[in-house]
Amino acid sequence: MNKSKVIIFCLLPAFLCCNNCSKSRHENRETIYPEKIYEYSDNISPRWSSFENINGEKGMGGMENNGAKGHPYDMIKSGERCILLDTQGPGIINRIWITISTRSPYTLRGLVINMYWNDEEKPAVSVPFGDFFGVGLGKTAIYENALFSNPEGRSFNSYIQMPFEKSARIEIVNEMDYDLFLIFFDVDYQLLKRWDNNFMYFHAYWHRDTATTPGDDFNILPAVKGKGRFLGTNISVITKPGYKDYWWGEGEFKAYLDGDDEDPTLVGTGTEDYIGSAWGQGQFCNKHNGCLIADAKNRQWSFYRYHIIDPIYFHSACKITIQQMGGTSKKNVIAMQKEGVNLIPVTISGDEADLIHIYRKDSVIDLESPELPGDDAWTNFFRSDDVSAVAYFYLDNPENDLPEIQDINIRTWNLKGDSAQ
Repeated sequence: MNKSKVIIFCLLPAFLCCNNCSKSRHENRETIYPEKIYEYSDNISPRWSSFENINGEKGMGGMENNGAKGHPYDMIKSGERCILLDTQGPGIINRIWITISTRSPYTLRGLVINMYWNDEEKPAVSVPFGDFFGVGLGKTAIYENALFSNPEGRSFNSYIQMPFEKSARIEIVNEMDYDLFLIFFDVDYQLLKRWDNNFMYFHAYWHRDTATTPGDDFNILPAVKGKGRFLGTNISVITKPGYKDYWWGEGEFKAYLDGDDEDPTLVGTGTEDYIGSAWGQGQFCNKHNGCLIADAKNRQWSFYRYHIIDPIYFHSACKITIQQMGGTSKKNVIAMQKEGVNLIPVTISGDEADLIHIYRKDSVIDLESPELPGDDAWTNFFRSDDVSAVAYFYLDNPENDLPEIQDINIRTWNLKGDSAQ
């Protein structure tokens, strides 16, 4: 398959689609915005939280230096946390902008962004800083899509809307062994007079498996219960050197919804297919899907898919997975097997469109069998790579029962190359 690198940095309008399908939902649209930009709503009071006015208190901005620039930035000492927002609702966060003085891989994975709704003790969002803003691997990129942007590679913007009924708290935690000397931010939100019971709470979950198990799907989102919407994911892969430069992206996306057990309701056809590409995966940026890092030299990729125009709702439960599967010629797979590389053959291509199923859960088929196609036949196989992902989703509950974020040593292990500074 063609794995040539296509370098495309694009700036696209960041439009979020409202999911107001019912008549009552339409009637309550002005809870967020009037339907037209020139219409007035008495339900909305704008607020910006920054160091110049934490929480955006009315008439309290820019007071530290007699109205001049007085407190545009601050620092976060090692082991401490910085509160970006701590306010009472109801309200809705519409935009978050942050820039920091150090953007190394260790920093982007060593800082953690937490978000709490309605005074819950457990965060609904707890994700490494860089990964939350749409790019994994401790890297940055110049891009804009429907949910995030980084106009020149030095800032972090989120446009995800985050309603809260009673309260909202956002913090950055410095788990590194050194201080972060400069952080600038603003959180743009609106106070609401009326709460809409159709609103859901935003959640995000990050997980890394440094060596996936062949045959076991990687959990993008472990099972969660309740009503909600899976908004999308950004996924990062560092391939293992034992597989050489053979194609790694045959794995299929799966969504288990509302009682699905062994088999899912939604299933894709391949990793690059899931993000809207085909026949390999180069670098590109689109509104709802893209691959912002495609670094074959360092064997690492970071890519995303956001389900905005194709929403994935669930009524009682949801689990999201992706297979880690690759492909190359049969003779290459046989050679890797003889070298002791960890893999399990899955399919082999026969004549024309014939796909021969050779995966067995309790054994590994002998690829040298004369009954199988020849040495050059394309062979898919489960493999073991370093995979991490952020799952973005909404729930009707302000908390979830997902595991806590992994330790900084797991988050930062074996990161390759330097990020933009």
